[in-house]
Amino acid sequence: MTHTAWDKTRDLMARHYKHTGARIDFDDAETLRRAELTLNRWAERTCGWTTDYATVALIRDELTDIPYHDIHMFSGRSYTARVNDLETGALRRVAEVCKRNGLDFYHQGDPRGCSLYIADSGAGMNDTNYSSFVPCSVR
Repeated sequence: MTHTAWDKTRDLMARHYKHTGARIDFDDAETLRRAELTLNRWAERTCGWTTDYATVALIRDELTDIPYHDIHMFSGRSYTARVNDLETGALRRVAEVCKRNGLDFYHQGDPRGCSLYIADSGAGMNDTNYSSFVPCSVR
């Protein structure tokens, strides 16, 4: 049985309700789920990948905070190419949804797991206990 995006969003809503007893509407749950997918893909890209001709990684300029693809060709040449900053937009949307619903969120930058966790405001979520709260990933 294939799960549709609609099923995955409903599952996120159900897990949030089960954990907190509070309801979030479908549009907000979908925004959180899509933002988590974007943040996870962004984290994967920062780890880098290899093609037949080069190695590529996503980096940020230290002074301007602008993201770039850092491309190192196997022939010895190197390039940088500016990319759209999807991470900042996703985090802004998450912050808006959380503020509207009285929630806190934690963005975990490791691509091997869920990238976004939510909890009721004031639940004490931090970098040591975030995994005990509601993950926004439904894969």
